Amino acid sequence: MVERLFILGGGFTGSAVARLAVGAGLEVVATTRSEVRARALRSLGANALLLDAGAARPLASFVGPETRVLVTFPPDGETDRALAPIAATARTIVYVSSTGVYGRARGRVDEDTPVDPDTPRSAARIAAEHLWREAGASVVRAPAIYGPGRGLHLRLARGQVRLGEDSGNAISRVHIADLAGALFALLMRDDRSTYVIGDDAPSPHGEVVRWLCQRMHLPEPPSAAAPAHEVHETLRNDRRVDPSRLRAALGVAAIYPTYREGFAHCLRVDAATIDECLRERGAGGA
Repeated sequence: MVERLFILGGGFTGSAVARLAVGAGLEVVATTRSEVRARALRSLGANALLLDAGAARPLASFVGPETRVLVTFPPDGETDRALAPIAATARTIVYVSSTGVYGRARGRVDEDTPVDPDTPRSAARIAAEHLWREAGASVVRAPAIYGPGRGLHLRLARGQVRLGEDSGNAISRVHIADLAGALFALLMRDDRSTYVIGDDAPSPHGEVVRWLCQRMHLPEPPSAAAPAHEVHETLRNDRRVDPSRLRAALGVAAIYPTYREGFAHCLRVDAATIDECLRERGAGGA
C-alpha cells in the first residue's frame, strides 16, 4: 500500500513539503482555499482539495494507519480542536508552529525556553500545540520563513521595505528548503518531540537589507521610523533561535546556514521576477 501524506494547508510551506513527498513516492493530498494554489499543487503531482483546511469530513475520509499528516494552517481557536482527535489515527503528525510562542524572551532560545503567551496570537499557538501534541504530533517552531517566491528580496524589488531605527535586534530566519526538509524527515519517523528550527546566524534586519541592496544594485530604502505598534512582530524581537537539537536528531546540517547563502539562492531563482518588478518601478537593477 502506498503511504499517503495529508497536508492541512497547502500554502508556501505545505507545497514545499508536498514536492519532497511526491518525489519520495508518497501519495499527497493537500487542502487549499485558492484555485491558483490548487493548480500549483496539482502541477507538483499532488491531489488538491479546494476547501477550508478546517473541514473535518475529508480529513476523516483520508486519514488512516498509513497516512502521515502535516498541519500548517494558523490557529483560529476552533479548527484544531475539531481536527486533532481525527488526525490521531494517523501514522505520524507534524504540527508547524511559530517561535512567536516565546513572546518577550530575548537572547538564545531553544526547546527549554519557557513559552510566553504575551499576545492573543501566541496564546492561540500554544493552545493549538497542546491539542496536536495530545493527538501524537511532533511540533516544530519556526521563525521567519523565506525562500524563492517569498521574502525580503521580493519586497525590496517591489519597493515595499522601509528602514526604521536599526536596533540591532537579532532576527532568526529559516529558508524554506531547510524547513521543508526537516518537516518531511520528521513525518517519516516516529518522533513526538517539540523542536525549534532556524538558521546559524541570526542577524539584524538592517544588515540583511543592506546586503541585499548591494547585490540587487538598489539604493537603500528610505528610513522612516514607525510607531512601535506598527513595527512587525518579527522586527521587534531579539531572539537567537538555536536549532542544534533538531539538527542532531535528524543528523543533518542546514543547506542554507545563513541569510547570505539563502538569499543568494533566492536572487538566482527569482531573477526574472525581480527584474520585472524593477522595470515596473523604473528602479535600478543588475
